[in-house]
Amino acid sequence: MKEITVGTKYEARFMVEEKHLACEVGSGEARVFSTPMLCALMENAAMNCVAQFLDGGETTVGTYISVTHSFATPVGMEVSATAEVAAVNGREICFSVTAEDECGEIGRAEHKRFVVYAEKFQAKTDAKRK
Repeated sequence: MKEITVGTKYEARFMVEEKHLACEVGSGEARVFSTPMLCALMENAAMNCVAQFLDGGETTVGTYISVTHSFATPVGMEVSATAEVAAVNGREICFSVTAEDECGEIGRAEHKRFVVYAEKFQAKTDAKRK
């Protein structure tokens, strides 16, 4: 892993589709962008934010997220999440994440990811089945 620069940012975005709605993912009955999909978008932004600093065989896994989903977004509207590296503690990376739709801010999060060796991490996880 290369030295990760505090302040590095990355923006992830997509158009809200039916498959992203609360009524489709099982998190509610409303036809609005779901909180689980907001979390996934935020994690995606954070993951991609630090990808450039990883060495071969390394990846990051999410270990913590605290999300506020403050405004609803309808199907057909674009949403984005911007992750910013707030701190680095060894292999743990802390992010500040904001999310917006075409009308303004819809959420915020504190998120942590940990750098792992992908193959070793997967093998350890798969061993739980034995």
